Amino acid sequence: MAKHPFRSVDDYIEAQPEDLQAALRRVRAAIRKALPDADEVISYNMPAYRQHGGVAICFAGWKEHYGLYGTTASTVAAFGEELARCEIDKGTIRFPLAEPVPARLIERIAKFRGAERAERKKSKAPARKKGHVA
Repeated sequence: MAKHPFRSVDDYIEAQPEDLQAALRRVRAAIRKALPDADEVISYNMPAYRQHGGVAICFAGWKEHYGLYGTTASTVAAFGEELARCEIDKGTIRFPLAEPVPARLIERIAKFRGAERAERKKSKAPARKKGHVA
């Protein structure tokens, strides 16, 4: 992977080896379909999707895999069986590059993470005073 700061997700994908670019485009499309209102940004020099006050999910490509980052233990638990072929580490799900991109699964994971972000933001909302009308 190139070691320069990326300005956009297009810039990130175009800097990757050609065989990785197609997989990353499919991952991106799945995430954008799942989180159409999320802001697409570069965070930690990788594509990220901000929603509800924070990053819901990120992705990056590597020599033999691509990964989703910012996932939680509850994400892994919710999709456990479907992730059996993946390598899972704290906050990371690695998909083998040699296999087809599971776009529907990635879309569902992104939606799940978006819902988690929304719930987190909701739980951090300031409490209303009793009798206060907004």
